[in-house]
Amino acid sequence: MFDTMTLTKVTGALCGALLVFLLGAWAADALYSTGGGHGAHGDEEAKQGYAIEVEVASAGAVEEGPSLEELLAAADLKKGEKVFGKCKACHKLEDGANGTGPHLFNVVDRTVGAQGGYAYSGAMVAVAETWSAENLDGFLTSPKKFAPGTKMGFGGLKKPADRANLIAYLATIK
Repeated sequence: MFDTMTLTKVTGALCGALLVFLLGAWAADALYSTGGGHGAHGDEEAKQGYAIEVEVASAGAVEEGPSLEELLAAADLKKGEKVFGKCKACHKLEDGANGTGPHLFNVVDRTVGAQGGYAYSGAMVAVAETWSAENLDGFLTSPKKFAPGTKMGFGGLKKPADRANLIAYLATIK
């Protein structure tokens, strides 16, 4: 079926293709390399070609939104109940009904880690004494930053109005 000449041609074609591939890779590395250990410039630190100057706003020029107190005063309980939808996979509102997380019945101004029947992480107990509106706001912004080491895997609520609506809603659950 195959004679010696055909096998020699196929082998030569494969070797030629491999050579072209290796030479192409070498050429691309030489052209596009940033000095990662190859060539004469491999040991030099890369330097910035040019700097882009940007004006930095002064600290006094940063405009902050409304305070937590103002947001709580204007909170919408219906929107807070809707935001609680993100929480109810792990938390219950009934007194003593713990889920994956502790129940949130009467949570506003409650002592942190005081509910029996739930094993709080040490990070939660050490973070604050009570769940004041300010502490809840800080925790709901980013649980992992507020209480490093917490078991809670929720990423947080980025909008201050959502946090205020949720805190106001939770304050009514008594």
